[in-house]
Amino acid sequence: MAETMNSPASNGDTFSGAAPKPKKEFILNAFVMNTPGHLAPGLWRHPRNNTDQYKKLSFWTDLAQLLDKANFHAMFVADTLGPYDVYKGPANVVPALSSGAQYPVNDPLYLVPAMASVTKNLIFGVTASLTYNQPYALARRLSTVDHLAEGRLAWNIVTSYLDSAARNHGLHEQIPHDERYAIAHEYMEVVYKLWEGSFRDDAVLADRDTGVYIAEDGVRQILHKGKYFEVPGPHFCEPSPQRTPFLFQAGVSEAGNGFGGKHGEAIFIGGQTPEVTRNTVESIRMVAQSEGRDPEHIKVIVGINVIVAATNDEAWQKRENHLKYADQEGALALFGGWTGVDLSGYSDDEDFNLTDSLRIRSIVRRWSSTVPGTENLPWTKRRIVEYLSVGGLGAKVIGSPTTVADELERWAEISGVDGFNLAHITNPGTFEDIIEFLLPELQRRGRFRTSVEKEGAAAREVFLGAGQKRLPEDHPGSKYKWSAGEKVPRYQVEEQKEVPGSEAQAERQPVV
Repeated sequence: MAETMNSPASNGDTFSGAAPKPKKEFILNAFVMNTPGHLAPGLWRHPRNNTDQYKKLSFWTDLAQLLDKANFHAMFVADTLGPYDVYKGPANVVPALSSGAQYPVNDPLYLVPAMASVTKNLIFGVTASLTYNQPYALARRLSTVDHLAEGRLAWNIVTSYLDSAARNHGLHEQIPHDERYAIAHEYMEVVYKLWEGSFRDDAVLADRDTGVYIAEDGVRQILHKGKYFEVPGPHFCEPSPQRTPFLFQAGVSEAGNGFGGKHGEAIFIGGQTPEVTRNTVESIRMVAQSEGRDPEHIKVIVGINVIVAATNDEAWQKRENHLKYADQEGALALFGGWTGVDLSGYSDDEDFNLTDSLRIRSIVRRWSSTVPGTENLPWTKRRIVEYLSVGGLGAKVIGSPTTVADELERWAEISGVDGFNLAHITNPGTFEDIIEFLLPELQRRGRFRTSVEKEGAAAREVFLGAGQKRLPEDHPGSKYKWSAGEKVPRYQVEEQKEVPGSEAQAERQPVV
């Protein structure tokens, strides 16, 4: 049996007679969810899994301290706003219940202040949907948490895709995919105006001697009127350490790529092989460049599942042990949610490569062409369950520290990704193994940091460099900044120029 799900290869660092090229350190995030069963349905029962304790703050603060001490860059917290109810459906949540397959799910944002209070450097990337949150309200919540986390907050922007979420938020059906992204672009314009353009940089004085907390001329309405939103403003929170939280984005459709290339600062992608993933990475960077951004200002991070032990054999034994706890119904519930396909009407051994359903056939053929070692094997319900039960859809790397490190280097060299979202099969077990076995090997190779660049750095500084708390000047949100000394924010001056005779009116605009 192969030692990794993705066959290892040379990392390309052999001696050539020239001075060795400095190795790029990987970004490593822990990928989690506020639920008993994230990407391993049924594994909540495993002895090394404590996710049944997800309701307790101590579970999260202990995990945050473990990751912080090990110098992880961030904890990336996924979320969903509706159950996976396609399998045995319609609208049937029962298959997800026993296994805890992303059901129930608590809101992730409330975890951050507690975790931030017991850590020094770990960044917290929290998923929040802009489809089901009004921009004024979400901007306030994120600013509040960025204050409490002292700038260590990142927002993972999603538009949501589940019909169950749409129904439970008062819609009869999901907003069409491309329209969700059209709404998202305007949504971002609104929150940029609130975060960057409501308060002048020198507006907050908090001067005890004069008794002035905020300068009277330092706050303005944003007066946004667009196709989807009308928000007068101003922002109800004073500027947080980053103003705009560091921006993650996940989505690789054409519309998602366009959105991420314009707005995202770190893009989370999936992929089964580095060769195929490279196309996605290049596409994201090309979009960024077309938007006038430095492509290197966008960090691309791929999701991956690692099972690591002292030897290859021991790692594979761990995988076999994990499979004993896997729940078939939960795995098929996840499959239904992710693909919209209900497999309940098929036998366990039917080869979906040969099925009459064009949609199912397309999905499994795409998998069989990208999942190493499965090209000529039948894709049955049993195989789908086995594959999804231990880490979901992400690529899987299994082996010793050397085997896994070789494979991560291969991914980085071929695909051009900047780092990895490391999913867990058991929590904290998976992360304990990564810390014990993998991180020392990556550090020995110069691929992972042994210390932080700056204690207590803001999220944007961690990913873009010390001193980079605010949006870079080439980011589209930067044009909404209201700098010290300006009577009127630059963006409002430009907007007024488009309306003849209105520039003087802009200067007279009231604060409220």
